[in-house]
Amino acid sequence: MELGLGAYLLFASVLFGIGAIGFLIRRNALIQLMSIELMLNSVNVVLVAANRFHPDNHAGQIFAFFVIAIAAAEAAVGLAILIALYRLNKSVETDKASLLKH
Repeated sequence: MELGLGAYLLFASVLFGIGAIGFLIRRNALIQLMSIELMLNSVNVVLVAANRFHPDNHAGQIFAFFVIAIAAAEAAVGLAILIALYRLNKSVETDKASLLKH
C-alpha cells in the first residue's frame, strides 16, 4: 500500500499542531523546547515527503539536513539559557524568566 503526499502532510500538520499547542499552553521551558523540536521535525517530514514525490531533485533532503543542524544549535543555546534560568530561580517556569534582565 502506497501512501500519498496527503497522508504525509496530514501527519506533519498533526505533529506541528501538537508542538504548537504544547509550546503555547505549557509554562515549563524544557517542555517548550521539546515542542519547538517537534515543530521542526514536522517541517522535516514535509521536506522529505516532498522530496520523495520529486526524486530527481534532492533539495528537500538537503534543506531538511540544514533544519536538523539549526535544531541542534537551538537546543544547545536553549539549554544554556534554561540552565541560567534554573540557577537564578531554582525553577524552569517561563513566567519567572523576567528575572534574567538584572
